Amino acid sequence: MFFDRPDSGELAVLVHMELSRNVITEDPREFEELVLSAGGDPIAFVTGSRERPQAKYFVGTGKLEEIHQLVIQHQAEIVIFNHELSPSQERNLEHVLQCRVLDRTGLILDIFAQRARTHEGKLQVELAQLHHMSTRLVRGWTHLERQKGGIGLRGPGETQLETDRRLLRVRLKAITARLDKVRKQREQGRRSRLRAQTPTVSLVGYTNAGKSTIFNYITGANVYAEDQLFATLDPTMRRVELQGVGAAILADTVGFISHLPHRLVEAFRATLEEAASADLLLHVIDSAAAERAHNIEQVNDVLKEIGASDLPTLLVYNKVDLLEYKTPGIDRDENGRPIAVWLSGQTGDGVQYLTQAISELLSEKIIQKKVNLGLGLGSLRARLYRHNAVVSENYLQDGSSELEICVPEGDFQQMLAAEKLTVADFDWLDGAPNFQQLVM
Repeated sequence: MFFDRPDSGELAVLVHMELSRNVITEDPREFEELVLSAGGDPIAFVTGSRERPQAKYFVGTGKLEEIHQLVIQHQAEIVIFNHELSPSQERNLEHVLQCRVLDRTGLILDIFAQRARTHEGKLQVELAQLHHMSTRLVRGWTHLERQKGGIGLRGPGETQLETDRRLLRVRLKAITARLDKVRKQREQGRRSRLRAQTPTVSLVGYTNAGKSTIFNYITGANVYAEDQLFATLDPTMRRVELQGVGAAILADTVGFISHLPHRLVEAFRATLEEAASADLLLHVIDSAAAERAHNIEQVNDVLKEIGASDLPTLLVYNKVDLLEYKTPGIDRDENGRPIAVWLSGQTGDGVQYLTQAISELLSEKIIQKKVNLGLGLGSLRARLYRHNAVVSENYLQDGSSELEICVPEGDFQQMLAAEKLTVADFDWLDGAPNFQQLVM
């Protein structure tokens, strides 16, 4: 029932109100893009200002009459508000306007319903929709009312509204159980990648920043990428080979948006956990967007909500081809570490800098060193071979071994702990690793 859509765009009247300075309002341009992404056909845009929303209709009676006249004049099928409406406000507005009324959350949920392709994605959207609907149930018919009497007219002892609520609870429980299973499967996959020491890199960013375009360019995949909001909904993962690192997993994720409905964050937690458990986040930014700073802040808010704000992050300024003052390249900090990359995912200019920066940041967690192992370190040498960490070995005249090793830092620390050694116990030929080893 949730995924049936009309064949043509619905005539829509859009309403955006500027509230008092203490209330952060949404961007009206982004609002119109959301409506177009949902397949709507905006025929009028109503704006106004209020100190605070009116309790019954959100807007004042004069503005309500203006909207009503536009609905009649254009025979609009729906009125969409760029705000959160309470269930009672939605019902009161529909009663006066005699057409469907939708708020910002309902609009975003509708777009997500259209974009969902996988079974998991559809489950996540339906969960969010059911939570949203649960407060908006109204009496649609009365044939199940307990007040009915007579032969053949007696109901099951509950009203239609109670039946709907009970069915909703059953469906919510079933979907939640399925998504819990998906979460466990994803967690198992992450543990497998961790055991195999395969690093994960997740693309995150504001919707329509160009994540899927960059993903396609790097991986050669054919993920749906369009110039519209929420073009990507279902997460996609691909294996890539990085110089100096080897195999890595690149994950494309759903885009964020200003004030992303909390129910959506909850519903997509299984998917967003892929970003929260990544070794490196690529925060893709539309460098040509006028509201660039605001979009970065909104993405950081969502990352904080899912527990990913402290992960290593590389800023990726996309669409540099639209800027006159900037060329593709890498920005570095005072220590020479990459902190930002400027590129164009559309033309491919600068993508090589991105793969270079990813390799540099991931290789920091991989120890590539030459070490001289004395005669008493045969047990550690055996451990290194068991982990396929030895690249080459030369035997010296005194019986010691000169090894070139390539091993993840975490694995090497575990080996040292098992042997009760520290990095100071070795003769490093090209400098000791820059981590502090604790003796277990």
